Amino acid sequence: MMCCRVGVAMVLAYVSSVACSADVGTPAEPSGSAGEYGPTPQLPAPDKSIIPTVKIAKAVGWPAGAAPTPGSGLRVTALAQGLQHPRWLYVLPNGDVLVAQTQAPLKPDDSKGVSGKVHQQVMKRAGSGGPESSANKITLLRSGRIGPAKQFEFLQGLNAPIGMALIGNTLYVADTDAVLKFPYHDGDTRIHTHGVKLTDLPGGTLNHHWTKSLIASPDGKKLYVGVGSNSNAAENGLAAETERAAVWEIDVATGAHRVYASGLRNPVGLAWEPDSHALWVSVNERDELGDHLPPDYMTALREGAFYGWPFSYYGQHVDDRVKPQDPDKVASAIAPDYALGAHTASLGLCWSGGATLPKPYEHGMFVGQHGSWNRSIRSGYKVIFVPFEDTTPRGAPVDVLTGFLDGNDDARGRPVGVAIDKQGALLVADDVGNTVWRVSAAKAAAP
Repeated sequence: MMCCRVGVAMVLAYVSSVACSADVGTPAEPSGSAGEYGPTPQLPAPDKSIIPTVKIAKAVGWPAGAAPTPGSGLRVTALAQGLQHPRWLYVLPNGDVLVAQTQAPLKPDDSKGVSGKVHQQVMKRAGSGGPESSANKITLLRSGRIGPAKQFEFLQGLNAPIGMALIGNTLYVADTDAVLKFPYHDGDTRIHTHGVKLTDLPGGTLNHHWTKSLIASPDGKKLYVGVGSNSNAAENGLAAETERAAVWEIDVATGAHRVYASGLRNPVGLAWEPDSHALWVSVNERDELGDHLPPDYMTALREGAFYGWPFSYYGQHVDDRVKPQDPDKVASAIAPDYALGAHTASLGLCWSGGATLPKPYEHGMFVGQHGSWNRSIRSGYKVIFVPFEDTTPRGAPVDVLTGFLDGNDDARGRPVGVAIDKQGALLVADDVGNTVWRVSAAKAAAP
């Protein structure tokens, strides 16, 4: 027992010393990282260490009047400020915007041991205040012609909400442990009724990846939910991973569910590609294999497919930390479609349909990259655009919003959810800056 306590203390001391020694002026995207993006990323040998690399940008927020730096041909304004850790966005048919505001829920069994203590320290430095400070609510934003949007307290008393989807007159909300449904009518600015449970989701006191994203099928008959793993690489045992690391398909009429695709360590953003009708997902891969391994990714999901976690990554590259291994599962693992950089924490995902942004942002996926912690040089901390050729991602990503890190390498903001509003602008939830940013064309299109 004494050895365990000393080990934890040593690791926490190391975390504190590393986290507080930011390198002034360190680039947010290291040179040579281009090989970590695209359909065929370069995968070096694993670089494992007893004490993990911990380098998280300290959350400081935006100075008055400051904003992210938009890409070429773009401008950025604040749609709403003064929010409480805004994580996810949903645009209603009438143009109102729903913003889910939440911190991680109470999960006491996820903070045990060395890795749990490290994770707690990382989250605190990153600006996550914990369950006691969580808003656990959804705010509605209604834009006028001039100035910021009006804010309405739309739905309160939730349990770490993230995903939202409207089907007819029913709004579905994915809490951390259940999908709930609420009556909604066009123009509502507040829901007063209690939610009715459609189905339970994996939660509990060990709830490592707690966010549950949500999207409806185009015909409104199904819901798809991203359910993250209960560990980094199955260190809590495979029994703790039952129906996790997967995207669920839920029948709206009955609440019955099945695993639609599995082996996805932490599937977060969900988006439909309209021409192929494929469901795409952004996935956060595992940590503690080195600065450049493995890349996060986005991929079109195949029904019933297995994508490797925990036994392998990026197809059939075996993670030998996982015991026992399963060679048959590894042999069936499918490589994803497009790598998004190692440790970028690529969370938000949305298709460009309906956007009125100029080239090169016209046909592809927008990705909100929350930013690294398990990397010696920071990666992510920006919003990117991945161009598609027909239904397939092609070429290098393009920066949409940067400047989330200041000159001291501290985080003024961290992008999470992304969505296209009814005027064709890109909306970005910034959970450290407590802002929803609106990205539009710098110049109006010619008539």
